[in-house]
Amino acid sequence: MTVQTSFTQDVAPIFTQGLQAKTIVMLLVFMGLSWWVYGVLYNIYFHPLRGVPGPRIAAISNIPYCVWLLSGRMPYKLLELHDRYGHAVRTAPNEVSFSSAQSWVDIYGVRPGHKTFIKGNFYDGGSFAGIGTASIISERKPEAHRNMRDYLGNAFSDRAITKQEATVASLVDRFIQRVGELGSRRESLNMMTRLQSLTFDITGSLSLGASFGALERDKPHPWISISINAMMQGEIIDVLNRFPILLKVVPVVMARKLKSLTEDTKKNEQFAFKAVQSQIAAHASDLVIAGSDTTATVLSALIYYLLLNPTSMSRLTAEIRDGFRKYEDINNLSTAPLHYLRVCLLESMRIYPPVPMSLPRIVPDGGDTVDGIFLPGGTTVYTSPIAASLGKANFRDPMSFNPERWIKRNEGDDLDASQPFSVGVRACIGRNLAWMDMRTTLVKLLWVYDLELAQPIDWQAQSKMHTLWRKPDLMVRVKNRGVEVPSLVNPDIVLAREST
Repeated sequence: MTVQTSFTQDVAPIFTQGLQAKTIVMLLVFMGLSWWVYGVLYNIYFHPLRGVPGPRIAAISNIPYCVWLLSGRMPYKLLELHDRYGHAVRTAPNEVSFSSAQSWVDIYGVRPGHKTFIKGNFYDGGSFAGIGTASIISERKPEAHRNMRDYLGNAFSDRAITKQEATVASLVDRFIQRVGELGSRRESLNMMTRLQSLTFDITGSLSLGASFGALERDKPHPWISISINAMMQGEIIDVLNRFPILLKVVPVVMARKLKSLTEDTKKNEQFAFKAVQSQIAAHASDLVIAGSDTTATVLSALIYYLLLNPTSMSRLTAEIRDGFRKYEDINNLSTAPLHYLRVCLLESMRIYPPVPMSLPRIVPDGGDTVDGIFLPGGTTVYTSPIAASLGKANFRDPMSFNPERWIKRNEGDDLDASQPFSVGVRACIGRNLAWMDMRTTLVKLLWVYDLELAQPIDWQAQSKMHTLWRKPDLMVRVKNRGVEVPSLVNPDIVLAREST
């Protein structure tokens, strides 16, 4: 009796407690699995987006989307999905990607009788977001953005750009000189980084009043590399927003990586703060990054594709060299009528869109239609630039560089599917400046030099996207064709900015 009583009093409660704990754990696991199964079944069979085609695993979880995003190959994954499923693809449980020309209008345009599709929370990961400051690029509220665009609009008008042309011309001239200097003492030079330095100096001069002196450096200016690295912060925020539990786990597991990204973002902000203060710093930061990298991307890609297509290169150089008697005649106004130059730039922006990321928008309350498909309010939607401009449904032989497709339209090409500057009230505010930069730079470069690709590369296969493109090196041999490059019109403009 004594032993039995002791067991009952001492051991049994422990045993019972163990069973209870095990039962509770099993119950929690069962409830978790049941909730997961319910979520899977709901997303596949009952979710309002169940009729939108796409990979089933993407309908179940955000994990595939995050893997594609962080791999850097998201644009080409979306192209693959659209070629398989059509113009509308469900890429996550509550997310739809589009690739049609109509979707650009429906998502980003202004439609009478329709509410605005506001920007998605991806933009909360931009520079200066940590201190609650938004820029014209990251601001999500339509009213606030409208006010920003109103007071920045005059700076990007045709009249304002004409006033700034001398600044741009002097920097382009210095770029032409530097290409000759570096090309004369090297077997080849990296045209991609040279173009980045040029557009960085142009944007810095126009945004902040002084060149950064990037053209004078043999290596990229530190703000260029830092700002490009900082752009990945937006992707991290996008992933964490999809998995709130990761907000607690990731800072521990990826402490070193996040610290590096945070430091790059802070350095990017500090560079801007050194130049200007308050909210202007946010605008300056984003405009310098977006305005410089995208223009350099278009020019780098176009040079690459021209060097791979001698017929197109010959036709363009003939138009340029036959169109001008001397170097000094090349300017914004005189390059505007060059038709083949324009279609080459359009084709470059089609085959390699300067902004590869899809720009997320939220369907307004009450729902709305995109490309004829009704979507419930709160759905994240976007048009994929790569899927739209390289999709087989929109273009004949889409991977072929063919400027002629913009001259003589055919039924196989839906040219409106390529919108490198986006559309609507949030379209690129600097498009006029970009056209001037691209035209004058390329015309002066090809008027002076013969170019040759020094190293074979697969431009698109070696490109990765982390908000903007991470482009491969473009090693090019340059040879002056026997013309003289004049002295700078205003050498003071290209002086290095010592403070940065």
